[in-house]
Amino acid sequence: MNKKIAWIAVLTLAVLASAVGVILAKHENRKQFAVLQSLEKTRDRMSVEWGQLQLEQGAWATHSRVERIARSKLHMVMPDARSVVVVKQATKPSTK
Repeated sequence: MNKKIAWIAVLTLAVLASAVGVILAKHENRKQFAVLQSLEKTRDRMSVEWGQLQLEQGAWATHSRVERIARSKLHMVMPDARSVVVVKQATKPSTK
C-alpha cells in the first residue's frame, strides 16, 4: 500500500509539472506572437516609407529637373554639334 501511495504522489507531481510546463510554454508563445505582430507592423510601415522614398527619389532625379538645375545654378549649356566628339571603344577580335 505504501508503494502505491508513493507512485500516486510521483505521478501527481509529474502531471502537475507537465501542466506548469504547458502553461509556461503557452504564455511564452503568446508573448512571442505579440512581438511578431509588432515587428510585422514595423516592417509594413517601413515598406510604405521605402516606396514613398523611391517615388521621391524618382521625382528629384527627372531629366527635366536635373537639366533645369544645371542651367540655372551651374550655368551649364548644351554644347553645339561641332564641339561634340564621339569616342568608340575598341573591340577585341574573336579568337575562335
